[in-house]
Amino acid sequence: MHSELEHKTHSLTIDGVELAISALTRKGTKPPILFLHGFGSTKEDYADIALHPALSEHGVLAYDAPGCGETHCNDLQRIDIPFLVKTALAMLQLEELDTFHLVGHSMGGLTSLMLADAHPKRVLSFCNIEGNIAPEDCFLSRQIVEHADPDPARFMEAFIDRARQAPAYASALFSASLRHKVRADAVPSIFSSMVELSDNAKLMDRFLGLPCPKMFMYGDQNGDLSYLAHIEAQGVQLAEIPMCGHFPMYSNAPAMWSEIERFTTHRA
Repeated sequence: MHSELEHKTHSLTIDGVELAISALTRKGTKPPILFLHGFGSTKEDYADIALHPALSEHGVLAYDAPGCGETHCNDLQRIDIPFLVKTALAMLQLEELDTFHLVGHSMGGLTSLMLADAHPKRVLSFCNIEGNIAPEDCFLSRQIVEHADPDPARFMEAFIDRARQAPAYASALFSASLRHKVRADAVPSIFSSMVELSDNAKLMDRFLGLPCPKMFMYGDQNGDLSYLAHIEAQGVQLAEIPMCGHFPMYSNAPAMWSEIERFTTHRA
């Protein structure tokens, strides 16, 4: 696996913030896939692409978002969704990727949506894995309001405890690594930005208005999302992952990859 993906670090400065972005990349003969991970996750959520022959000819770009994983950021409080979009654009430029398939989960799905909305001609397809498109999607990020605490470290500890006890597939697993994968000082600005955009940025209209083929992937535990029938009627492909909540890469990775392969290779 690791011989196919190159691990590299890119030094960037965005809006005066210094970054050292830890990335996994691969060149390919077919259009590249940009993977954006969710809150509390890392680029390694997608490293298993190297084990999927159907995707072996596609280029790959996956990286740890600022404030997450092995990426270093010298001003964590500046990180929000617009900043993450700028980071994605900078990484695409460094890797010389003009057009690409897009896969984003949760926070990465919202970042993907804002990126695709701003640069629709560059996105060949968009697989949205429970990324925010409506206010109801803020079940994690809205905790910054519902359980407000001025101390980021204290908020983070309480957030971890709530996640550990949540009756959802992989939630306890998700909680176990949060201290290692996310810097607490980055959480308030990220979560506040996600809530603001979900409530006020007309994300549903932006998502449905994208000209590229779109798939919305969700766990069957979240099959009661109110908008699923609506977006399907508007031409969005739905992919329900069985025995899964918000984290298909942890609960049912084979089904997740099968849907990504089917959706992406059909447009290769």
